[in-house]
Amino acid sequence: MLKKLILCLGIGLQVQAADIVTVTTYSATRSQTDSTPKLTASGYRITKNTTRIVALSRDLKKKYKFGSKVLITGIGKYSGIYIVRDLTNKRFRKRVDILIGKNDKHAKFKKAKISKV
Repeated sequence: MLKKLILCLGIGLQVQAADIVTVTTYSATRSQTDSTPKLTASGYRITKNTTRIVALSRDLKKKYKFGSKVLITGIGKYSGIYIVRDLTNKRFRKRVDILIGKNDKHAKFKKAKISKV
């Protein structure tokens, strides 16, 4: 984590205090979203080339606004910078969903960290 923080600071990114969250993955399909899987809650249109976007639970949305960049760590190959574009189902708290391709393998990570960049 310290190496990633130093790397981010070294390239001019400012990282704020992190929140501990559960991270899962989702695909833009009707079975995992609503009746408009290619349109996010922010109005962003998902294409087959769309990458590096996340959906947040409503409690996190108060801190991380649509369009903001976030750094997510502690999730292996998925660790990195994402843009907030969507919301999860209202039943979730402290949850981040990473958009992946419909044929990619789904994953779940507990105790990941998210912070503003």
